[in-house]
Amino acid sequence: MSGFLEELLGEKLVTGGGEEVDVHSLAARGISLLGLYFGCSLSAPCAQLSASLALKLWNKYRISNIPSLIFLDATTGKVVCRNGLLVIRDDPEGLEFPWGPKPFREVIAGPLLRNNGQSLESSSLEGSHVGVYFSAHWCPPCRSLTRVLVESYRKIKEAGQKFEIIFVSADRSEDSFNQYFSEMSLHAVPYPDEARRSRLNRLYGIQGIPTLIVLDPQGEVITRQGRVEVLNDEDCRGFPWHPKPVLELSDSNAVQLNEGPCLVLFVDSEDDGESEAAKQLIQPIAEKIIAKYKAKEEEAPLLFFVAGEDDMTDSLRDYTNLPEAAPLLTILDMSARAKYVMDVEEITPAIVEAFVNDFLAEKLKPEPI
Repeated sequence: MSGFLEELLGEKLVTGGGEEVDVHSLAARGISLLGLYFGCSLSAPCAQLSASLALKLWNKYRISNIPSLIFLDATTGKVVCRNGLLVIRDDPEGLEFPWGPKPFREVIAGPLLRNNGQSLESSSLEGSHVGVYFSAHWCPPCRSLTRVLVESYRKIKEAGQKFEIIFVSADRSEDSFNQYFSEMSLHAVPYPDEARRSRLNRLYGIQGIPTLIVLDPQGEVITRQGRVEVLNDEDCRGFPWHPKPVLELSDSNAVQLNEGPCLVLFVDSEDDGESEAAKQLIQPIAEKIIAKYKAKEEEAPLLFFVAGEDDMTDSLRDYTNLPEAAPLLTILDMSARAKYVMDVEEITPAIVEAFVNDFLAEKLKPEPI
């Protein structure tokens, strides 16, 4: 256990009183659960935390909002819960400790609503793909997505697919919920059932809305990027949207650049087939990385993109102060405001793999964004 903790946290931590604590001593106490609290303060204890360690933890666990609290299994390092603040709020006495994830079927169990006032049991979802839609009427991007999502749902159902969508409201009143839900031909968790809505937020570690999680018929996550998939696939031909190892950068998926380090290969899209060739070059490396971390039940530490020539790419180059060269191999870490650039005449699979491996081994020197 001490090896994992020291690898994750280093050899020393600082208490609120400024005293140093050996990480090894934590392991000696036989702890089973480790909480990581992400916040920001100018006070001495927070400021004393190594900046490089802090960024490493933020990137490793894809923290996008503060404050955030996640719980890890102290022996294996696996994430037990991504939304620890809701856990503490909902279970202040620790009656559900150690707060491990529960199956979707167990968390969703209970009545669901239709906007015609009828209700049905969650057991009716069995055998279907399920979209779990976290949204609210007060959120303009949510309302925009809802219009598209309702149409996508209709197309998928008309194509004979077994698919249902569960609306999990973040509205601030039941009246707002009722008004918003009246626009949807979906299912919903009843607004008064705050405990079930909170458990679903906890289960999927929701940090922002709108979010659409797509599940397979067994309740396992297919993608957390349902929002991007729906917006990019107007005809729903890619349903149920299994993740692609390499994405072509677009206006709708550019938000993923903020989720953690991203390898972006810039190419000259005026050259026919250049983008597709670039994706084929990167894909085996991306698949290898994804499989490696999936075997450890961890999220891959990198997302992979190919960027052509358009307004989105121009804006990204300007924002990150990148040269106009193409091809240009980069890793962009927006949260750390850091970039890693390899400008060579020819990019080969061996060059890409070495670049990725050096980044993961922290051998590359970052440049500021």
